[in-house]
Amino acid sequence: MDLLDGRLKFRHLTLLIAVYDHGSVVRAAESLHLTQPAAARTLRELEAIAEFPLFVRVPRGMRPTVYGEALVGHARAVVTEIRRAREHLTGLRRGQDGTVTVGTLLAGANVLLPRAVARLKKERPRLTIVVREGTPDVLHPALLGGELDFTVGRVGPAPAAGDALRQRMLYREPVRLAVRAGHPLLTEGPAGGTVALTDALAHPWILPVEQTALRQELGALSADRGLPLPTDRVECTSVLTMRALLLQTDMVALLPELVLRDDEHLAALPVGLPSVGRTVGVTEAAHRTRPRSPPAPPRRGGGAAPREPRRRRAGVTDPGASDPRPREVRRRRQGAEGEVPVAGGPGRAERVDHCRRHVPHQR
Repeated sequence: MDLLDGRLKFRHLTLLIAVYDHGSVVRAAESLHLTQPAAARTLRELEAIAEFPLFVRVPRGMRPTVYGEALVGHARAVVTEIRRAREHLTGLRRGQDGTVTVGTLLAGANVLLPRAVARLKKERPRLTIVVREGTPDVLHPALLGGELDFTVGRVGPAPAAGDALRQRMLYREPVRLAVRAGHPLLTEGPAGGTVALTDALAHPWILPVEQTALRQELGALSADRGLPLPTDRVECTSVLTMRALLLQTDMVALLPELVLRDDEHLAALPVGLPSVGRTVGVTEAAHRTRPRSPPAPPRRGGGAAPREPRRRRAGVTDPGASDPRPREVRRRRQGAEGEVPVAGGPGRAERVDHCRRHVPHQR
């Protein structure tokens, strides 16, 4: 007995279970929408494959043998696994199952991404979401290599990969200078409540790493105002580490405004940073996204496109259109071949015949 030689089919297992459950080939055939001869033939095939009798006839139907009892348990397990496979594949197709791996930058880690993850998990609880935090120089290669499905965070000019990445902007978010509540710059600041950037440079800073656009914008702002970057600094992109350092020291950090808005232990310094900001969005690999179809180019001079001739729109062509012979010669030739000429010029007979074939006959 070899159950893996290709003779055993799924229909054998379903019929075996149906006969066992209903106790009759007739009722099993009805439940599977089969004829009784087809069900009986399938059962005989299964017993030939198993090389053992699986059922014996009794006055009220069919009773499983010890071999039938044993095989039914395995058949149920196989059918159950197939159903689970179907549900799994259906869930993957509908986005209900599987894994989504998201890369996040500082701008999207605090507000946008947590809200999106919470909403998605509420709608699709079986979906596994993996979040990886990093800088663009780490996340973008992972995105192009297929390790990430997309990234959420700051978008800007196209990176070195050029058209290999596609960006979709979501919203614009200002960046503020953040300190702890009760910071000396808030309590002992100049009269009028205005703090200059030079006042903040007297304290230690938490800066983004050099690979980030925010660090480059801060460097451009400092150079424009003739100021150096802080020498007493820590370079960090982790929001949790930055928050802990701000609460425990008098450091100054650059943080998105939405991060500060929901944290009562942090405050924003009244320092204007007009050239520093974030456009938050989604970045995807271009080869895994479907570009939008470009709109049709406008016609010269405007107006709608000219309508095609009725014969071409109907899918009927005039076989004599490309015939170089004169029209009268073509008519005589067609009449000689047995076709009845129809008034209206070449192609008229074909159009009439086309209409006859596609219009129901009226009695």
